[in-house]
Order: sequence, then structure tokens, then C-alpha cells
Amino acid sequence: MHKYMPAVGFTKLNKAALEELIKEITLRPDYQESAIDFEGNQFVELRYMVADNVGLVLRGIYNENDEFILDYYYPTYFGASVSINNDVEVIKQTDKDNYYVMCDEIRLGVNLIFQLQNMGEFLRKNGRATKIDKRDIKLAALSTEGKILLPVYDNEKSRIKEKMNNQKRINLVEQARDGNEEALESLTMDEIDLYQKISRRVTREDIFSVVTSFFMPYGIENDKYEILGDILDVKYVVNHLTMEELCMMIIESNDVILEVCINKNDLFGEPLVGRRFKGIIWLQGTVEF
Repeated sequence: MHKYMPAVGFTKLNKAALEELIKEITLRPDYQESAIDFEGNQFVELRYMVADNVGLVLRGIYNENDEFILDYYYPTYFGASVSINNDVEVIKQTDKDNYYVMCDEIRLGVNLIFQLQNMGEFLRKNGRATKIDKRDIKLAALSTEGKILLPVYDNEKSRIKEKMNNQKRINLVEQARDGNEEALESLTMDEIDLYQKISRRVTREDIFSVVTSFFMPYGIENDKYEILGDILDVKYVVNHLTMEELCMMIIESNDVILEVCINKNDLFGEPLVGRRFKGIIWLQGTVEF
């Protein structure tokens, strides 16, 4: 069973039940699309939703007898709001008919890589083009382990100052990439000052009072991350097949907004607006091609 099936409410699904569910989806999907890739290969995607924007995706082909041949399946959660607008590069996975998206997000400090959810739309509209300028991206993630942390006290003045400092840093990074040596020197000095401040504070404060937010790669898989961010919204939905309760949160991490779905039983603590979520996520996303 897929590792992230519990995140969409399938904690106790055994092999026989999974096979029966896949068979049912092939007969009565909620959504179906097909496309031909630039190598001439057929692509078929079937979706079955078990709650709002949450469900299973089957990908494969139809044979000569109009029977669906499954290649692979995965649980999914579709985000509803735009997270970022950026240039994207679409990369085909080597071992199966699947695509990742990579974009350079300065606010995170890393190349953001996530699984492409609307693969059929990409194949139909873009042909062989893999590098595409400025597109809206809706990020969503599944998590199987997370905890709720209390917020760090601040006020409106300090939040405004922090956002201004972040924007200043982004501008300096862009200038440094264009070859501005003064910007590079300024960034270096800022990093030294920040390191010294953190070194002093961690001797007398808890690390999560010093580090208020982070977004960093986790493990060896490209689309897995560990995040810490503020909770902007919380709602609960129920998987209508298993009746397991799922928690959906809108998280702001390093000024990037994304949506996270986690099984309520896998979340330690009570999520409330203003508190923080810390957890490991599998990042997916939809690109407006």
C-alpha cells in the first residue's frame, strides 16, 4: 500500500480491499482524462474523490479490449489557492510515466520540486516544451506525521519589519545572481550577523522560539520536505468510505502558502489559527498551463 494512503483516510486498507477499490474506480471514476505524450505514448488518468479535493489517482492505459491497465496509483490532495507564480521546468521521471515540476523559489532558498497533478493538461497543451515562463502554482501536500507548536509572541510592528527584511533579502539575492558584487557582500555580512545572533539566543532559548519557520528538503526523495509554518486556516473533512477524519490546514512557511492534509490521528496537538504546524510532507501541485 502507498505510504501516504493514511493521509487521505485509508489507515486500515488491506491488499484485497485496495484491489477491490481500484477495480471500482476503474468502473466508475469521478473524473477521467487522456492524452498522448510527445513520444506517442497513451496516457490515461482516473480520479476518485473521497472528500473535498481529496482522493485517489490511477494512471495507466486502455488496451485493445477497452480494459484499463493500471501502471500506478497514488493518494492526492488538490490545493484551492495559488501559492506562488514562477518559471517552471517539467521533468519526466525515469522509471515510470510521471512528471515532476521544479522551480527556483528564492524565498525558500532551495529549488522547489513537487509532483505534477495535472499531467494530462501539460501533455495536451505543451507538447515537447518543458521550460515554461511565469505560471500560477497551487501547492498541496499530504502528511503522515505532524505536531502543533505554540506561536512565538510578536506584534504587528515586528511582523511588518520581518516582511520588509525578507523582501530586502530577496532583492539582494536577485541582484547577486545578476552579478552585483555589492549585493553579494551585503548578503554575506547579513549571514554572519544572523549566525552570531542565533548562536547567542540558542544558549538561553528553545530552538523553536528562535526558528519561527522553515522549509527544507527531507531525505533522499526530491518531493519530500520538512516544514514549520503558521496555521492560517483549519477545517475537518471525513473520508466517506472509511469515515476517518482528516485535518486540512492552510500553512504559511517562509512566506509561501500551501495546503496540507493529514489524518487527524496522525496529528499531535490541536491545530488552531495562529499556532504552528511542524511536519514532514509529500508535496504535490497544479500548474496553470
